[in-house]
Amino acid sequence: MADPIWLTWWLWLAGALALGILEIILPGFIFLGFAIGAAVTGLLLLIPSFTPSLAVLLLIFAALSLVAWLILRRMFALPHGQVKTFRHDIND
Repeated sequence: MADPIWLTWWLWLAGALALGILEIILPGFIFLGFAIGAAVTGLLLLIPSFTPSLAVLLLIFAALSLVAWLILRRMFALPHGQVKTFRHDIND
């Protein structure tokens, strides 16, 4: 019997690649966390004995995406209390 489509590891990695490309087109560290979560989920599916249900797999993906997003926010955010201001126009 064939595995369900959500247990196909390369689909998760293709989704991660698509989300990574979408992040390049629309920057803002929104899709990058989801891309990292999908990539790690796809890598977890490479483990032969790891066959979770769809609900468990989506929960793992959501948790990994949230952790990745929080780490990215921590690494690339401005220091607490600072606001980015621009004093001159780039065209001047």
